[in-house]
Amino acid sequence: MFLAAAIAIMAAMMLAIVRAFVGPTIYDRILAVNMFGTKTVLFIAVLGFLMGRPEFLDVALVYALINFIAVIGVLRFFEYKRVADSKEDAQ
Repeated sequence: MFLAAAIAIMAAMMLAIVRAFVGPTIYDRILAVNMFGTKTVLFIAVLGFLMGRPEFLDVALVYALINFIAVIGVLRFFEYKRVADSKEDAQ
């Protein structure tokens, strides 16, 4: 049962990667990368359960925090870049 869940998570991860490359806007790509990170956390947790290694949950939690902070950072970067570009266009 957990093997089927791991395979389904891998399929969702592949779809997220496709969306990250195809996404028409930068926000679609960022959302796809965030979804890929979330699915990676789920995959690490399921893999830890399948292998009988509960310490993988700690790794998954750390990865979730890194993913969250990275996505916030990238969104801030593009927000300020957009503001700077609009100020340059106004001058």
